[in-house]
Amino acid sequence: MILQSLHILNYRNIREASLEFAPKLNCFVGLNGQGKTNVLDAIYLLSFAKSAFTSQDSLNITHGEEMAMVQGVYKRPEQLKVESLELKEVGELKDESFTISCGLRKGVKKQFRKDKKDYPRLIDHIGLIPLVMISPADQQLIDEGSDERRRFMDVVISQSDRKYLDSLTRYNALLKQRNALLKQYAEAAAPPDDLLEVLEWQMVEPAEYIFKARTEFFEAFQPYFEEVYRRISGRKNATETDNPEGPDTPEVPVLHYVSQLQDRDLREAYVRTRQRDLILGWTSQGVHKDDLEMKLGEWPLKQVGSQGQQRTFILAMKLAQALYLGAISHQPSAFSKPILLLDDIFDRLDGERVERIVNMVQGEEFGQIFITDTDRQHLTEILKPNENAKIFHVEGGRVES
Repeated sequence: MILQSLHILNYRNIREASLEFAPKLNCFVGLNGQGKTNVLDAIYLLSFAKSAFTSQDSLNITHGEEMAMVQGVYKRPEQLKVESLELKEVGELKDESFTISCGLRKGVKKQFRKDKKDYPRLIDHIGLIPLVMISPADQQLIDEGSDERRRFMDVVISQSDRKYLDSLTRYNALLKQRNALLKQYAEAAAPPDDLLEVLEWQMVEPAEYIFKARTEFFEAFQPYFEEVYRRISGRKNATETDNPEGPDTPEVPVLHYVSQLQDRDLREAYVRTRQRDLILGWTSQGVHKDDLEMKLGEWPLKQVGSQGQQRTFILAMKLAQALYLGAISHQPSAFSKPILLLDDIFDRLDGERVERIVNMVQGEEFGQIFITDTDRQHLTEILKPNENAKIFHVEGGRVES
């Protein structure tokens, strides 16, 4: 997928910008706080119908303004053969280009459209424009709880599997209902098990599909992750060491999916733990407890990994996500290589790793790329091999090429 042009009006600190992009590499240069990341967030908004940084739409409207608008014109690669896809709207998908727009107004539900036509449900849009964003906030994958790591799985799989997104939405709604009942009946002498049982039976089907989809995803994803990590780290042998800040730990990345459903029947687990859940006031069993183990060798990444190794691990996860989505682009909800947003990725990485990353993403394996950096000279130097790269300067919310 290629974003040809972007128009922004009153989005965060960008009052107005009309930008035309190169089909491969686009770079935004400027000091911190000038609006570089806000441009990337506007692009993210058009893929996921929400900001990457806040769930409150009104916070994305420029201070003092009542509304904001973001609009992008996209083009699919000419070689894409949509005729072979079993879709209800094949005729519509044959168009070479389409427009996605998002209007925000304080106190009003946001308006999200494709070619001036509103979506019946916003989740119907997810997967049309595959996108991967890499930013300093990704450090939360290591530092924070399992919620962040499950979100990583959900964002990847939802872009390629509509049933997964529907199952996830359904499961979360039922989970919310069960937790509410648990709190309501916590003090009851004889809580009505029949109501809890009905919810539990409804939760099992979407939970089992989510577990199945996550398991299959990681089987396919693991080789991409290991290969990208090797290429970024520059290690020909996985047992080589590169950790000057910590113990002599072999740089062998380990990413492992962990789920309660791997060793138990969920229906039985709900019955067995119902009384405990009533005391706790929340559901202790299910796919909402899934996690990812992140290690270097046998040791937790968070404990033994240097800053460079942790950053490399995360970058490998996110770049592998882009390769994975590109590899399954024949599926109905993923039509081409995803757009890649790289926001301030050069911090805490040595020059060699930065050069390897830039050289990698400029290859044919990756699609259109948008990069931010604070150093124009540094960016120009590493992009010398690519004469078609387009560079924009961002200052005080103004974006100029």
